Amino acid sequence: MTFRSLGEFLEELERRGDLARVRAPVSRDLEITEVTQRVLRADGPALLFENVPGATMPVVTNLLGSPRRIALALGEESIEEVAERIGRLVHLRPPAGILGAMRDLSGTIEALSTLRALAPKRVRSAPCQEVEETAVDLDRLPILKCWPHDAGRTVTFPVVITKDPETGEQHTGIYRLQQYGRDTLGMHVQIHRIGASNYRKWSARGEKMPVAAVIGADPATVFSGLAPVPEGISNFVFAGFLRAEPLELVPARSVDLEVPAQAEIVLEGYVDPTERAVEGPFGDHTGYYSAPEPFPVFHVTRVTRRARAVYLTTVSGKPPTEDAILGKAVERVFLPVIRLVLPELVDMDLPLEGLFINVAIVSIRKTYPDHPRKVMHALWGLGQLMFVRYLVVVDEDVNVHDRAEVLYRVGLQADPERDLEFAHGPVDQLSISNPVPNLGAKVGIDATRKRPEDGFPRPWPEEIRSDPDAVRAAARIVAEDPVLARLFPRPRS
Repeated sequence: MTFRSLGEFLEELERRGDLARVRAPVSRDLEITEVTQRVLRADGPALLFENVPGATMPVVTNLLGSPRRIALALGEESIEEVAERIGRLVHLRPPAGILGAMRDLSGTIEALSTLRALAPKRVRSAPCQEVEETAVDLDRLPILKCWPHDAGRTVTFPVVITKDPETGEQHTGIYRLQQYGRDTLGMHVQIHRIGASNYRKWSARGEKMPVAAVIGADPATVFSGLAPVPEGISNFVFAGFLRAEPLELVPARSVDLEVPAQAEIVLEGYVDPTERAVEGPFGDHTGYYSAPEPFPVFHVTRVTRRARAVYLTTVSGKPPTEDAILGKAVERVFLPVIRLVLPELVDMDLPLEGLFINVAIVSIRKTYPDHPRKVMHALWGLGQLMFVRYLVVVDEDVNVHDRAEVLYRVGLQADPERDLEFAHGPVDQLSISNPVPNLGAKVGIDATRKRPEDGFPRPWPEEIRSDPDAVRAAARIVAEDPVLARLFPRPRS
């Protein structure tokens, strides 16, 4: 199922009973946050706040705060099905002889043809430009203040569009925008992001960087804005792939950028490389307030929107939160892409409690000495996985999502003197434990079984494993005993 706009997705959620309309008055300052957090933690529906005092439009939160809604947004019944679809797109095997080469060339051409067919479609007029405001007043938007000590109201879920001045390639990212005044916002684009790289290129040229911030795109475009899309593939093309339909783009009215035609609201303007202002503090996904820091200033020169626009927002904070659940979905969806670089990788878990990226557990097919260390450094050199502070490597038969099993392996199979790999490098800009911002230490833990070729000096003991015949006999005995059978109810067909 394809959703061309946020409105279409909301209609489907309501049809499925997964959207709640909140008609009581709820303040955009602090109160929407509290209602949203309670509902999300109960695995509740998306929320449409229809009565926000002082606002000219309704507010949507918790839109993608559950795996079922994320899967629906991406056109599948489960996140795993989305991952399988991406796996089919990116899986290119080494050629095996002439026939293998022909087969893989055919697959490559098919994949490239698929992407070309899903390239954005250009249109001249669009719903996102039904209303155009040149006298900008951001106070007319229901921008939230999420937490008591936030420095101000903040746009928390914008798809921010910037452009590389050298290649002309557009990029999207989710960067929060703190409201300074009626027409200015602080753009919290962290130094490791592509948006920051584009900013540095515009600064080197001494030119203002054009910016467009989209509030309320279709859900696949929102997901693409925060996804680690492989280099060389446009976020808009990837959104088209997720939607199974090309994304419509329209030229922005006042800047040289293209924006999603079906969006709810678009803020157009520029960033002056000579101007920075303090952004924050802001209650972030760490569960702490981020430190005030200077960031670029986004001057909004024009606002375009639908005539009956809906304002999409989210709430950051200590997990579980919507961004944490989205981070988990990104982990599952992009596992096939990581396996292209590391084919020995069996599975991966980025625990919500580890704040998406601070802790990672991976299982591998170990085939040679120090193989786990090779995997550690490869992951630390791969995109945003460079931010992982604690990386645990286990054998392929270990369920990385079973914390009890993982801790059992770490406690029993990792020796602190032999099996810890220390490194130093980039860390998340919002990390609080490193004394120097953006730089910190990392540790990898080799919790795999050790073998003689690993240089292990004594025999590794045999693991206790159940006898298969005894397992089958026990299952039969339990199933036939009237008392024991009640302890193990049969799963529903």
